Amino acid sequence: MMSTRDTVYIALFAALTAALGLFPAFTLPLIAVPITAQSMGCMLAGGMVGAKRGALAMLLFVLLVAVGLPLLPGGRGGLAIFMGPGGGFILAWPLGALFIGLFQRRGLTLVSELLVMIVGGIGLVYACGIPWLAVVAGISLKQAAVAALGFLPGDLVKVVLTVIVVRAVRRAWPVAL
Repeated sequence: MMSTRDTVYIALFAALTAALGLFPAFTLPLIAVPITAQSMGCMLAGGMVGAKRGALAMLLFVLLVAVGLPLLPGGRGGLAIFMGPGGGFILAWPLGALFIGLFQRRGLTLVSELLVMIVGGIGLVYACGIPWLAVVAGISLKQAAVAALGFLPGDLVKVVLTVIVVRAVRRAWPVAL
């Protein structure tokens, strides 16, 4: 059974991920997958509210997009989003948040915390998104992986920002999370 606190955290991090969609997205010329700030949502959710609540927050966000709410940059939403080249990346966000939440702990070294975010927020998401991109775009897995390298610099910046935010919140409000 879920507590009121669990429900609030799940809704809050789904809403935060939606709010990150207000930052303008841009698309790389090689592939039709937009680069957005929203991929940071799964990292924040897993890092701040744990595996269960973080994964459920991302699942809620995915379901809201699926039913057509315009929560993605440019006011996009609906099931068709998941049939496009970026669908696999978005569908992987609950898994990323779950992984990060399982391994995110107080007392981790900075390097360990960065590695958890990289593996969960980038590695897992890419592991689902790249094959999806290859199938939908009709390109080889290698071509999709090379194209996805364009996301890596921005995603590494998001990892660093997420670790800074999570550590600051944990220091400022240790009993909340």
